[in-house]
Amino acid sequence: MIIDDRNLVDEIIAANQRVKAVDGGVRETPLDEAPSFSERTGASFLLKGEHLQRTGSFKMRGAMNKVLTLTEEQRAKGITTASTGNHGMATAQAARVGNVEATIYLPDTVSPLKHENITRMGAKTILVKGTCVDSEHTAREAAAEQGITYVSAYADLDVIAGQGTIGLELAAQCPDLAAVYICVGGGGLISGVGSYLKSRLPDVDIIGCWAENAASMHHCLEKGEIYDAWETDTLADGSAGGVEEGTVTFPICQKVIDRHELVSEDEIAQAMRDVAANERFIIEGSAGVAVAAALKTGRDYQGKKIAVVICGRNIGYETFCDVLNSVEGEKRNA
Repeated sequence: MIIDDRNLVDEIIAANQRVKAVDGGVRETPLDEAPSFSERTGASFLLKGEHLQRTGSFKMRGAMNKVLTLTEEQRAKGITTASTGNHGMATAQAARVGNVEATIYLPDTVSPLKHENITRMGAKTILVKGTCVDSEHTAREAAAEQGITYVSAYADLDVIAGQGTIGLELAAQCPDLAAVYICVGGGGLISGVGSYLKSRLPDVDIIGCWAENAASMHHCLEKGEIYDAWETDTLADGSAGGVEEGTVTFPICQKVIDRHELVSEDEIAQAMRDVAANERFIIEGSAGVAVAAALKTGRDYQGKKIAVVICGRNIGYETFCDVLNSVEGEKRNA
């Protein structure tokens, strides 16, 4: 499917009306200033609170829009996907709201807590021996064989339009934004948000943010083609993983991203700690990526308004405590 900028913006506008019209659907999230970060950067530092979205992340927007755009035939057959995290939970919740049967494929190594979170929302789960990649391959094969809709985490225009509703909210909440910082994984979030904002606020800088350890889309954009870029372990596991060959997000990212910012694992951990200490929010590593990048370069926008998309809060309690303790330990030993 080919879609131009105008049509994608129209789809985002339609998605915004659609996903907020149903009980249990998407909620508008706040855009609030973080005063301590404003002082540090000299910019008006605004946090877009997608961690307060249903299921704890922005993923609810794309999954909800996908479910609500299904045909009657597709709804009757149900949907499937593969994800142990935000996308899996969002798809399960969207299916419950839309009264559609959902099957989520998970690796057999999935944590009991994540498994429980998904099943609690009413989705059927199937455990697959191996890794997340194995479960995704199995889910896609099953969807093709059974003629069931596979809900991609990012490589789907309905999903991108749903994520783009964040851009619509941002433009209304702060029409004089100078820059928006967004963590990038597969590119669905920044494709949707960037496309809408560029249509309404053409002078805004769309800043793609990556963990240095997981920057596949960044490297592909630099090279001008999709390839299997190197990645390793990162706190930003929600945005880790390669870029699908032929994904619709790649050319959109090429058009809408104005700046690239990479941050280290230490910077991500410190940003997560700073948000907890100053704003009293638990945020996941991918959200920490965007905050870290904005704290690092926010002085480029002194006297102006910048927004950071806090994309989610779904991090294990023990992992979050480890992050806080590691940062505090480093300070004590300094």
